[in-house]
Amino acid sequence: MSKRNKGSGLVCRGGVWHIDKIIDGRRICRSTGEVERLEAEKVLARTIEEIRQAQVYGVRPRRTWRDAAIKYLNDHQHKRSISRDAQDLASVDPWIGALPLDRVHAGTLEPYIAARRKAGIKSGTVNRTLAVIGRVLRLAVGLWRDEYGLTWLASAPMIPRVDWRDKRAPAPLSWDEQDRLFAVLPDHLRELCLFAVHTGCREQEICTLRWSWEVSLPGGGFGFILPAESCKNGRDRLVVLNATARAVVNRQRGLHSDLVFTYAGRAVASMDNTAWRRCRTEVGLPHVRIHDLRHTFGRRLRAAGVGLETRAELMGHASGSVTTHYSAAEIIELARAVDLVAERAGKDADGVAVVAFRRALSPAKVPHGNRASGAKQS
Repeated sequence: MSKRNKGSGLVCRGGVWHIDKIIDGRRICRSTGEVERLEAEKVLARTIEEIRQAQVYGVRPRRTWRDAAIKYLNDHQHKRSISRDAQDLASVDPWIGALPLDRVHAGTLEPYIAARRKAGIKSGTVNRTLAVIGRVLRLAVGLWRDEYGLTWLASAPMIPRVDWRDKRAPAPLSWDEQDRLFAVLPDHLRELCLFAVHTGCREQEICTLRWSWEVSLPGGGFGFILPAESCKNGRDRLVVLNATARAVVNRQRGLHSDLVFTYAGRAVASMDNTAWRRCRTEVGLPHVRIHDLRHTFGRRLRAAGVGLETRAELMGHASGSVTTHYSAAEIIELARAVDLVAERAGKDADGVAVVAFRRALSPAKVPHGNRASGAKQS
């Protein structure tokens, strides 16, 4: 039950005082956050004064960094990386959450940055958080407006970046290192890694790969069109397969109706698991990460003389093109490029048994508008 302090514009609900008052023709309803009536009255008086200052003098009402962070999260629920943004904002909240929005700047962020460095957090991780902070401040200056037509913030300060020289250098595999490592991996993990090193796909792109994304391609091959929501850069991505990658995919057929790669009939949550870490240490490669398989693909393309633009397309880097805009000639060029880094074994890298099985396959199920015209299933 609520208790109203008659005539004051305050009402107590659940032990906390709330403002419920008409001020200059507008009804204001908000919590004071106070349990003591006298403190709540101070908040009400400050609220009334802020409204008067905004209406008469154009003075912005007091807002905290936490207010801005909450608005950002509410406004960007559609953003693919919103959960990661929420983690970044949560990490900085104890340091600046209660600060007025106009007091968030390089100086007030220094204690947070120092604490993160002391905790051993990588500079790249801290820079991501700082980038989200900068984004929120720019929105407060350029987009967000209150009921008085005022932006939340008059100007946005420059937010620093840090460089602690702790960025780990890529560690692409040599062919000998790949042979040693892959020889000791469990079968299902070796297949995942073999696909990664021959396509340059990211870990989650591989773990979530679906048969419904399969497409036939000009020239007799096949590949996959990854939808935007499954790709890091938020764009559809065409994955062209060389002979080795096609063989890996064909060995998965019939194991699961939806996912290409599974383990014991279940989805694979991560390739960077205990088995991976144990095996890389066993062969003397404890520094190699799953992402280095992607680096390996990129380095081998470069070593084979594949041009920068073609490499960017094959690696799925952000660009102005989308997968459905490739011409047949361009797809054939991409296929030739990935074949330069395929592992050849005998007359047919796919293996005779796999080739015989593939002939009996029904055409791949392709989302409308994505199948390349006139192509045959390989």
